[in-house]
Amino acid sequence: MDLEELRAFLDVAETGSFLATAESLGVSRTTLRRRVEALEARAGVPLLKSTRQGIVLTKAGELLAQRGRLMMQETSALLASIREVGHEPSGVLRMVMPVGLPPHLLTPLFGLLRTSYPRLSVHARFSDDPLGEPLHDVDMAIHFGEDSPRGPWLSYVVLRVREGLIASKEYLQRRGVPPALQELQGHELFSWEAPGEDARSWPTLRGAVFTVEPALITPDIHFIRSCCIAGLGIGLVPSIELADPGTPEDLLVPVLPDVVGRERPVRISVPEALAEIPKIKLVLTHIRRFLDPL
Repeated sequence: MDLEELRAFLDVAETGSFLATAESLGVSRTTLRRRVEALEARAGVPLLKSTRQGIVLTKAGELLAQRGRLMMQETSALLASIREVGHEPSGVLRMVMPVGLPPHLLTPLFGLLRTSYPRLSVHARFSDDPLGEPLHDVDMAIHFGEDSPRGPWLSYVVLRVREGLIASKEYLQRRGVPPALQELQGHELFSWEAPGEDARSWPTLRGAVFTVEPALITPDIHFIRSCCIAGLGIGLVPSIELADPGTPEDLLVPVLPDVVGRERPVRISVPEALAEIPKIKLVLTHIRRFLDPL
């Protein structure tokens, strides 16, 4: 398959316009059409069709676009791996992470990467659901749970965290320590919203769930921890052992630790095409070393 033809097709599919794509690429519309028509001739079926709303994909075009993006990514990865042989990691590392990861955990990790690889910069974005959005331009996805991205990705468990309930000593002294699940209903409850899960269904160590009516539901773990530190209520978070800087170590204490909770893996997933690139392998090694003490 001709890569210029494939790139032209993918760009038109992305913009929905031959004119807009030609202008962005700096080529004539005639040249662009010729490349797409040549690709359609190779495929033997139409890949694009014109509508009042613009250029849209046919069923065959949708399939080719999906696989074609992976092919272009693999090609770019191959070239990148060749360029990086014998050199320290450089360029941009594109990451997507869950909303609410504690800044005091991310900051030293970023500092470690910059110290080790000063020619490497990081483009980090945060998502309520890192696996629930397109991952076309992502080198590394950090996420909770057992699931992996769809398609040819490699997924590694880098940490296992204990999900459970926390509250400040001050709050429990003021409102009382709930001795059983039923007593939680009389408290201010804050629930972490995990992707694809019902934040009103809380887990027990025996594998069952029970229903609550939280005063706060959010995917932001750090927000819940901050509310608990402020003595506002009891929070369900996936990181009860994590220390909070600037606060006494015993300010937050577990609530019903022998009843409520479960273990959650933290995963790093990378596209299979990028897994052998030195930059990705070295960064993965550094992240693992950083997380080992946790």
